[in-house]
Amino acid sequence: MNTEMYQTPMEVAVYQLHNFSISFFSSLLGGDVVSVKLDNSASGASVVAIDNKIEQAMDLVKNHLMYAVREEVEILKEQIRELVEKNSQLERENTLLKTLASPEQLEKFQSRLTPEEPAPESAQAPEAPDGSAV
Repeated sequence: MNTEMYQTPMEVAVYQLHNFSISFFSSLLGGDVVSVKLDNSASGASVVAIDNKIEQAMDLVKNHLMYAVREEVEILKEQIRELVEKNSQLERENTLLKTLASPEQLEKFQSRLTPEEPAPESAQAPEAPDGSAV
């Protein structure tokens, strides 16, 4: 790449972007890679034509991406609906089981859910195998 004709990093970046865009979108659309040299002698019409081609290719990519995103959103919405429905069903089932359970069963169940307090003996210093404190 001949960068002496470009004065600023922005001009160099635009030159590189044009070259990349043209080759990428040409290969994406199945055409031959078009070699275009953008320099100070390029006519305004060819630059406009290139810009139009790039814009068309970018619009095509944008449309494909938007379609893919819309499909994914619909899939996720359906999964959310299914999960909300399953959650509601499980909540109803839980409520029913709570109403049918005896107070003793509920107490036993609650004791399993909450960890038991450690006994005071376990708070002491650990002992060595011979019975002495460590």
